[in-house]
Amino acid sequence: MKLTDEIVDWLAARIPGHKPQPSGGRPPLSKQRILRGIFWILDNGAKWKDLPREFGSKSAVHRYFQRWVESGVFESILRQAGRLLEERGEYRVYECFIDGTFAKAKGGGDGIGLTKAGKGVKIMLIVDARGLPVSVETMSASPHESRLVQPLLDFMLPEQGPQRLIGDKAYDSEPLAVELARQGVELIAPPRANNPNSGQDGRPLRRHSRRWKVERCLAWLQNFRRLCIRWERRSTLYRGFLHLATVLLLIKWV
Repeated sequence: MKLTDEIVDWLAARIPGHKPQPSGGRPPLSKQRILRGIFWILDNGAKWKDLPREFGSKSAVHRYFQRWVESGVFESILRQAGRLLEERGEYRVYECFIDGTFAKAKGGGDGIGLTKAGKGVKIMLIVDARGLPVSVETMSASPHESRLVQPLLDFMLPEQGPQRLIGDKAYDSEPLAVELARQGVELIAPPRANNPNSGQDGRPLRRHSRRWKVERCLAWLQNFRRLCIRWERRSTLYRGFLHLATVLLLIKWV
């Protein structure tokens, strides 16, 4: 993805300005320059020490990134983008799709789970009928994916929740279906081999063939190489990269 001046200015306008230092010191980096440096790390998956000098001091850019993540800047921008899309009627939440992908954790830290593939985290995603992200989160890879659905529903960008939630066999869970039904959400998932009588008939299951929309969106997220492997020891920093990447997927609709 190419980071245009228009996109950078749109993002920078939604980031609080630098606080002046009473003791003086060096002038702060421009928000546009910092954003371009953060995007370079996100896009290339490189280490902070490899950040080209054209983006400023690597320690300064990293410091601003940490500060913005801790103050919830990227989550705030993501929610603003979601509200704009909802106001313009771009979301189609009558039919949503859910899936997750595994990312190894090389740096250790919090929020990491142990699986057969090693230690790592999961990127969980819900997209609408058009394939636009409506909820995204990173969580420990240990719990089964059917137990990670509720946090995604709690994070929804549009105010209206999905009417139907479509997943693969991993989401064929009677307790999950009952809980979602209480919230007015119909769960559609192919039956697992050990659960042939899940109650799904042929007509709803035909909707499952459109799950490529969430798989495509996950592939778009993985084009940002920094998300493929979690190097951050703190889950909040990795989540900051994930939120920024999701904003960049939505921004062409804003």
